Amino acid sequence: MSHESRIVFFGSGPVAAKSLELLAQNFEIEAVVTKPKPAHHRGNFPVLDVAETLKLPVHTVSNKTELSTLMLNKPFTSTTGVLIDFGIIVAQDTIDYFPKGIVNSHFSVLPDLRGADPITFAILSGQKTTGVSLMLLVEAMDEGPLLSFGEYELPADITAPVLTERLINFSNELLKSELPRYMNEPSKPADQNITGRTVSYSRKLMKEDGRLDFTKPAAVLEREIRGYIEWPKSYTVIADKDVIVTKAHVAEPRTENSEPRNEIGEGFKTADGELAIQTADGLLIIDSLKPGGKKEMTAKEFLSGYGKDI
Repeated sequence: MSHESRIVFFGSGPVAAKSLELLAQNFEIEAVVTKPKPAHHRGNFPVLDVAETLKLPVHTVSNKTELSTLMLNKPFTSTTGVLIDFGIIVAQDTIDYFPKGIVNSHFSVLPDLRGADPITFAILSGQKTTGVSLMLLVEAMDEGPLLSFGEYELPADITAPVLTERLINFSNELLKSELPRYMNEPSKPADQNITGRTVSYSRKLMKEDGRLDFTKPAAVLEREIRGYIEWPKSYTVIADKDVIVTKAHVAEPRTENSEPRNEIGEGFKTADGELAIQTADGLLIIDSLKPGGKKEMTAKEFLSGYGKDI
C-alpha cells in the first residue's frame, strides 16, 4: 500500500470494530486510537480484539484531554484520520494535527439525525431512506462539511442490527472509493445543505425507552420494537407476565371502525386467534415475545400457555 493510503483510525464501539476490520483490507492503518478496556469489563472488547488480531499499534484514551495529550507527542505521520463510532469528543488541536483533517463516517444523510444513535432513530422516525455521510470533523457535533454521501432505502421490516450491518458495509464502500481521492487530490468539501435534508437529532438510548407505552399509536410501537430489539428491548406486562416483545405488526382493519375498542394497553385474543394489544391508534399484534426466564416463543405458543390469564 502507498504512503497515501495510510490512516490513523479512531473508534471504540462494535460498529468501529467491524469498520476497522474492513478498512484494513484497503488502507494501511498506522495506529488505532480507542477507549481503554474498563477494569470491570469481562469478555471481548471489540476494537482492541480486532487491533490485536491485525497486529496494529494501539493508543488508548478516556477523554478529549487525554487525546490532546497524546497528540502533543506527535506520534503519527499519517495525513488523515478516520473516525467511526469513537464516543469521545475530539478537540480542534487533534483535528488540526492531521494536514487533511479527520474524516468521520456518520450513519445518516446529514444534517438529518446528527448525534449518538442515527441508526436506531432512522427506524423510529419511520423514514423511507437513510444513508452514510463522509464528513470532515469539526468540534461542533456532526456539523462538518461533506466529502460525499450515499442514500440507502429502508425495507419496511428492517431491524436495528440488520440496518447496522448494512450501513457498515455501505460506509466501507464509500470510504474505499472516496477516501483515496480526497487523500491524493483534496477537493473542497460541500455544505451539508446539498443533501436536501433538514436538521434533526438522535440521542443515546436509555433503559426506560424500551417500556412500551400504549398511549402511542401502534405504528410507532412497531417501529420501536424493531429499533430496540438489541437494546434496550421492548418490554411490557401481558397476562401478568413480564415479557419482551421481539416482533409485532399493526393490524389492518377489514372495514372502517371494525376493530373492537378496548381499554388502552389491554391485551386480548382476536377472533383470528392472534394476541392483540389496544393502543391509542390501532391494534398492535404481537408475533413473538420472550417471557421472563423463558425462551423466545410465538404469540400462539404464549396464548397456549398463558391465554387463560388474558
